[in-house]
Parts: sequence; C-alpha cells; structure tokens
Amino acid sequence: MSPRKVKIVLDLIRDQDLAKAKAILKYTSKAACEPVLKLVNSAAANAENNFQMNKDSLYVAECYVTPGPTLKRIRPRAQGRAYRVLKRTSHVTVVLKEREN
Repeated sequence: MSPRKVKIVLDLIRDQDLAKAKAILKYTSKAACEPVLKLVNSAAANAENNFQMNKDSLYVAECYVTPGPTLKRIRPRAQGRAYRVLKRTSHVTVVLKEREN
C-alpha cells in the first residue's frame, strides 16, 4: 500500500491512548486501517510481554511511514503500447510508551 494512504490513518491515531487508537482504526473506513490495527495489536502485545509495560497506560507515542521498494508492472494499452504501473509499498513504524500519571 502506498505511504500516502497509510499516513492518513497514522495521523488519526498519533498521541492517542491504546484503546482509543484501536477504536479509531476499527471504525474508520480506510483500506490501511486493517494492517495498521494488526501492527498496533502486535506492538501492544510486545510491550506487555517483552517489556512488562502496563497495557492500560500505553499510548501511541510516535508512528510514521516510509516508502518501501516499488514494484514496477506493465498495463497493456491500445495500439500495442504499455503504461507503467508503480505498485508502492510501505515500511510502517509504531512506538508505544507508557503514559506518566
């Protein structure tokens, strides 16, 4: 998925509590929401199990997307021509931190 599409979704959840970020991702009708929700759930599980963080005090501290490798494909057109189709990919990073009370 192109980084532009993913960035729109990441801007919605930045600096939100974990529960609120999950709710936003669940009820937003963007194609990028499903893979980002899966990533946030994975980050939350890693924070809880590997770093012994409290799941209730987690929030999305930072999240960003960078372009990955672009796959170049060909789209057949009229009169023997071919147009190039760029299938863009993304590298998404989500950082969760515990909120200080």
